[in-house]
Amino acid sequence: MKSRDMNHDWIATARTLSEALPYMQRYAGAIVVVKFGGNAMGDDDAMAEFARDIVLMRQVGINPVVVHGGGPMINDMLTKLGIKSDFVRGKRVTDKATVQVVEMVLTGLVNKRIVQAIMDEGGRAVGLSGKDDDLMVCEADDPELGFVGRPVEMNPQVLRDLFKAGIIPVVAPVATGMQPNETFNVNGDTAAGAIAGALKADRLLLLTDVSGVKDRDGNVVTAMTPEDVEAMIADGTIAGGMIPKTETALKAIEDGVRAVVILDGRVPNACLLELFTEHGAGSLIRPVR
Repeated sequence: MKSRDMNHDWIATARTLSEALPYMQRYAGAIVVVKFGGNAMGDDDAMAEFARDIVLMRQVGINPVVVHGGGPMINDMLTKLGIKSDFVRGKRVTDKATVQVVEMVLTGLVNKRIVQAIMDEGGRAVGLSGKDDDLMVCEADDPELGFVGRPVEMNPQVLRDLFKAGIIPVVAPVATGMQPNETFNVNGDTAAGAIAGALKADRLLLLTDVSGVKDRDGNVVTAMTPEDVEAMIADGTIAGGMIPKTETALKAIEDGVRAVVILDGRVPNACLLELFTEHGAGSLIRPVR
């Protein structure tokens, strides 16, 4: 009986791979930007699973770019260093001392941990930030918030060079400014959207800790147009923390991204489910073609 069960599992695995073939062919050569964050970043098993999915994507011909956050790690380091954070309208004021900690944590601790996880799964990865090769140039998003940046100039050639070399870029959302020696902290979703737009990516995957955009009854809306999103924001269906995510999606589509998916990064193999199955995962936002 045990042997029969194992044989059934192997057959199911083979069938899954066979059914994924058309989707693998569809995305061959495509650019997929993945915003990685949330609870998965703090769990070794979840990190390894995510890294394995990214390596598989590269193995079948996709050009993935990982853009990550790191808010909890930044909070921990600020607390250890005794640096107090002030908030304006719920957003952290980022002074010079704080932005130095942000850069240290994001480009050092968090970025290299993701790079190492990808390498451990047999992939090739290089960590960089928006400062490298002037990938992302920012100006202050709100003077009251200090060094919180809004991308105003993107130079993605360094990412294309890494694609050609078969290397997966892992990008920390820290950027340079218009003035010498300026450093800006950039919201991870905002940075991912700007990078996806600059690359005219086929997909932007925003991994979150929720299952997607929900309607008034609490059901996940699996497919939306930008017009649908705008209407749901206007009538209050989309509210709270989902507003900036959907606004990032709208801006990315405006900049040339083919489609954006907001999906639950806690679901095992969420990226693979979205790209390589008929059902997909989360909420797909794209214009009517």
